Amino acid sequence: MAQLERLLKMAEDELTEYSTDARKTEKLRRKIGLTVSVAEQRQVKEALLANNKSNIITQIVEEQRQTVALPFWGIAGLGLLFGISLNQPICLLAAIVGTVSAYRIQKWGWQLQARSLLLQTLEDIEARIAQPK
Repeated sequence: MAQLERLLKMAEDELTEYSTDARKTEKLRRKIGLTVSVAEQRQVKEALLANNKSNIITQIVEEQRQTVALPFWGIAGLGLLFGISLNQPICLLAAIVGTVSAYRIQKWGWQLQARSLLLQTLEDIEARIAQPK
């Protein structure tokens, strides 16, 4: 589903800007309205809902990705510190594992947040279409 991936990239681009969620939704809604037909919007929404596996862990990572990754950044820093100062290769390995884990957690949280923004925007578009004029 190339359309879904393209829309997720658009949502990730909106996340990079410092603004409110309403502003992000508004800007993304305009972009989606110009580039994607209503039928394709419904297909993307159905695909998002089908792949949406929401549990407590995904909710926490989505809302607090930096907080969840912080202990792994700490492990990476301590591993680097002890690996260099004590000349212990196992600590350097812990630094590498901590860095990779923290990065992947933050990336996963970023993707979850982009999915949430896209789903919220598609629901907003449907609600505006359904409103009587």
